[in-house]
Amino acid sequence: MLMNADVSQAGHAVVMADIPDPEVAPRAQARTFAPSYKARILAEFEALPKAERAGFLRREGLYATLIRKWQAQAARAGDAGLVDRRPGPLAGDPTVKEIARLKAQVTRLQDDLADSRRINDVQAKLFALLGELSKSAVRQDGASS
Repeated sequence: MLMNADVSQAGHAVVMADIPDPEVAPRAQARTFAPSYKARILAEFEALPKAERAGFLRREGLYATLIRKWQAQAARAGDAGLVDRRPGPLAGDPTVKEIARLKAQVTRLQDDLADSRRINDVQAKLFALLGELSKSAVRQDGASS
């Protein structure tokens, strides 16, 4: 996109300063429709004769595939089916909370296990060191007597 070009005449040459537009185009977002709008459009669409349906869709800026999707949603669960739902588990689903709790517990237990292994390694090294010290103390006592 170009902003207004500055045109000035210097003698016989025309100078144009093409300045790019610094604005960034907004990201396209999917349109969302209220369930009441969907129900109203479906009722109007189905009341029309087949010959007038295409013109109705053009006026509303809708596609036939969208109408078919809405019809399938309405057939599955009535007007309640026209509410868009994001994929994935429901927010209030107790299994989601249980999975999160169990994952946190597993992480905590893994940390505890790693700490226990480090303590065990230190104790084993300390035991070996004390064993060596006691043997060397016995040898020194036996040699000095």
